[in-house]
Formats: sequence, structure tokens, C-alpha cells
Amino acid sequence: MSRALLILLLLLGSLGRAQTVCIDPGHPSEVGEGTRGKRITEMKAAWKVALLLKAKLEAKGVKVVLTKQTEKQYVKNRDRAATANKANADLMVRLHCDSAGGSGFATYYPAKQGTAQGRTGPSDEVLAMSRAAAKVFHAKLAAGLKGALRNNGLKTDMQTKVGAQNGGALIGSIFSEVPVVLVEMCVLTNDSDDRFMSSAEGQDRFAQALCDATLAAIKK
Repeated sequence: MSRALLILLLLLGSLGRAQTVCIDPGHPSEVGEGTRGKRITEMKAAWKVALLLKAKLEAKGVKVVLTKQTEKQYVKNRDRAATANKANADLMVRLHCDSAGGSGFATYYPAKQGTAQGRTGPSDEVLAMSRAAAKVFHAKLAAGLKGALRNNGLKTDMQTKVGAQNGGALIGSIFSEVPVVLVEMCVLTNDSDDRFMSSAEGQDRFAQALCDATLAAIKK
């Protein structure tokens, strides 16, 4: 088989492949069960939004894999990354809620390698792909949530406590072999954010914004 024909066949095969997204509803993991507001826990908020996002993406023809099968299933962060890797996901979307001061949402991505559990990562290729995806992703996410929640911007893993402790990347990023972003959907210790995220309307709006952001990032 000629080299030109082989390249053509590979291109045709990639065009026909359904795009895959890995959704990672945060917690419980080795870092605990997450934060909580007065009305909803981080674990429940991430799970509910993840299921809504899954349905919306599948309706657009995207193959979706989840890193856990029940809300309270314990999965280590390195195993969450392994699920995305095994699926050869076009993007891994990690869902969390914050408990810091202030309010609003933010998107995080690995801008440099970190080291944890004997591994240094992610690769330079994953860093570059994550950066490119995150820029498109956050712009679309912000547009979808305008007027609903405060936009805290696009940030890097290094700007998180755990990421800084690891030298630059979160554990889920370190073990990821695919582009990865993490969304802090709101600050649950803020009463307004908690009220938004605990409502069916708020959850659906956030899931729709995530869907639009994900589709833009994978160019679906």
C-alpha cells in the first residue's frame, strides 16, 4: 500500500469516528467528598449537571463516557484520568464547585507539568492541546452564563492549592493523556451561587453552557 493511500485511509477513518467526551463529576476521591452549600453538596451538583450534559452531548451525536456510574462512587483522580485515556477522549471535562470567598465560575487547565504519585505530567502535547481547548471552551461557557453567575476567568492548575503543591498541575491533569479542563461551576458557600446551582433551572442552564462550550472546543 502506498504511503499516500495509507494517509488518506487514516484521514477518512478519523473523519468517520464519533467524537468522544469524558465527563468527570468531581468527588468522592482521595481528596475527600468536596464542599457543600446550604441547599446542595458539590458531589450532587456535579453529578446532576454531568447527567444533563451527557444527555445534551449525546443528542448532538457525541459519544460520552463518565468517570463514575453513581453519585457517591469513590474514584481516585488518577483512575478518572485513566477512564478518559482509555476512551481516547477528545476532551475531558471535570466538574467541581468551589468553597473559596467570592462567587462565580472559572475554567482551569494545565499550563505546566506537575508531579504526583511518582508521575510527572501531562506531556507537552497534552499541555498545548489543553491550553487551546480551554481558551475556546471558557469563552463559550462565559457567553452561556452571562448574567447568571460571575465570570472569574480562565485560570491554570497552578492557581489551585493542589496544583501548586504538585508543582503546576492537578492529579487528574498529571495522569491525563488527552486534553483536559476543570470547571469550578460556582462557589457553594456563596448563598446566591448555592441557590442557582441547587435549582433545576440553574443546573440545566449550566449544563447547556457546558454543552455549547464542549462542542466549540472539539469543533463539533
